[in-house]
Amino acid sequence: MDSPAVIGSVTEFTSPTVTVSFQPLGRRGQVPAGISVLEAARRLGVGLSGICGGAGVCGTCRVVVPPEGQDALSPLSDTERARLGDEDIARGVRLACRAFIRQSLQVFVPPESLTASQRTQVEGRQTPVRVDPVVVPADLQLPPPTLSDLRSDAERIRDGLGRPVRLDLEVLRRSPPSLREWGWAVRAVLRGDEVVALLPPGTPLVGVAVDLGTTKLAGYLLNLETGETLASVGAMNPQLAYGEDVMARITYALQEPEGAERLRQAAVEGLSQLVRDLCAQAGVPPEHVVEAVVVGNTAMHHLFLGLPTRPLGLAPYVPVESGPLDVRARDVGLPLAPGAMVHLLPNVAGFVGADHVAALLATRMEEADRPTLLLDIGTNTEIGLSVGGNLFSCSAASGPAFEGAHIRFGMRAAPGALERVRMIEGRVYWETVEGAPPVGICGSGILDVVAELRGAGFLNGRGGWANSDRPPFLSGDNGPEFVLVPAEASGLGRAITVSRKDVGEIQLAKAAIAAGWQILLEEAGIRESDLARVLVAGAFGTYIDIGHAVAIGLLPRLPLDRFEQVGNVAGTGARMALLSRAERERAARLARRVRYVELTVHPSFRERFAQALQL
Repeated sequence: MDSPAVIGSVTEFTSPTVTVSFQPLGRRGQVPAGISVLEAARRLGVGLSGICGGAGVCGTCRVVVPPEGQDALSPLSDTERARLGDEDIARGVRLACRAFIRQSLQVFVPPESLTASQRTQVEGRQTPVRVDPVVVPADLQLPPPTLSDLRSDAERIRDGLGRPVRLDLEVLRRSPPSLREWGWAVRAVLRGDEVVALLPPGTPLVGVAVDLGTTKLAGYLLNLETGETLASVGAMNPQLAYGEDVMARITYALQEPEGAERLRQAAVEGLSQLVRDLCAQAGVPPEHVVEAVVVGNTAMHHLFLGLPTRPLGLAPYVPVESGPLDVRARDVGLPLAPGAMVHLLPNVAGFVGADHVAALLATRMEEADRPTLLLDIGTNTEIGLSVGGNLFSCSAASGPAFEGAHIRFGMRAAPGALERVRMIEGRVYWETVEGAPPVGICGSGILDVVAELRGAGFLNGRGGWANSDRPPFLSGDNGPEFVLVPAEASGLGRAITVSRKDVGEIQLAKAAIAAGWQILLEEAGIRESDLARVLVAGAFGTYIDIGHAVAIGLLPRLPLDRFEQVGNVAGTGARMALLSRAERERAARLARRVRYVELTVHPSFRERFAQALQL
């Protein structure tokens, strides 16, 4: 490692720069080799906690670098060995103030190490559903055993229910102390012919629904008797430490000896914490959660269950299982009731999963009486089309650009991210998340920037600069850069700019999506103008300016009153399946009805994609 040269009171590093990426914020940038991870976070505007100011005594600046990436950092220090346990060290936890950067690397910042939370989207359009869950309660007052009544605990429960039932093994193990503590009054929870939990008398039945997204998690705690949502929580997917998109994670699982298990554990830890947060919000013990529904794309589904992902990563991209599944919560590591089950909705294909089925369920796409398009925009964008009772679906590899990734000043929607940008009479006006000083640009902001620059004539149709030889441009490492926020107004202490490369990333992402919906229209034999409704879903879809998205060709060129931003409808569909057996059956039928279109082999894809690169 190069040594610092001290000039006066300022330390200047003569070493070359390296690239550091902070997840799950999606914040990346160049920093000098040799500085600490904590200092890199400060330079890049990442709100990494460091209460002691970097003295190594508080332990609040904990970050995670996977074991195979540790060579990019200085060796573990004595301070870290003293403050971190063996388990944390084994999974790559470091103190950011004591880990010095040698090479380019990716750093995962746990939620508890951030000074401010990120915005996640959990709410979506609600669809009425009749409450009819797969679990039902039975309130029993059982006679206690006596010398003249020596029936077993299980036999008393069966007799109380008036029918033969099975008791889960873990339920049996926990029943003796519970029954006696409660005076033999008990609420038995049945799932079919099995008792999956014994609860104190009067305890409400609750369940959890989760949208396991590539980038974000959305969880909901529901009362299964009334249908009421008791709590909702959003979080980032801890798997981001191992790759930003689906293919990166599949590659990691295939190439690293323990890669698949690390990804599975990350998903389980994320979902377990989500359950704990939901239960804490509602004042419910996690062991009282008696049923769960999890939806996600096919790769997230396989990684969570520990299913092999090699078939998904190689043509023809076939899933191991596409039908609905019921698995024991404890078998996948979730801390729920002893015998609680997790229901996973069916997948459609290798890159269209249960989250898309849940979105179709929530939006009642199969009942649409006029051509309706559904776009759930994210790292992996699922697109559905309903025409004359027929359903078409595809998946567009839009990548993480709309999450702020691969954009020089890109970040996720955390405080200080530019989320609204307008150009009025040549001047740039902006708003940031929570009104904080600007430190970067999130997805909705970069979309605004591209649309406004194109409308103002600073960008041509190919995404190239026009009139870039004068302010507000400055010269950057990759050519001219347009100044969005001057240095004096920035929370970084330097100007926030957008480059031609940044524009190109948005062109690639929007072209993948546009080519996808255009090909679905082609397959259905209809024109763009025939669309009666366009439903825009997902966290990114919730916050974008629809007019700007239409202007750059991301969305169909239609009157704005035909668009509806519906929020997290995958989460809504998961809740519906949690509350209703009929909705689970409907979801299974929907998955079988969908005509999946594989874009990578479609004869029109290359041409459509090339055309859609135009702004």
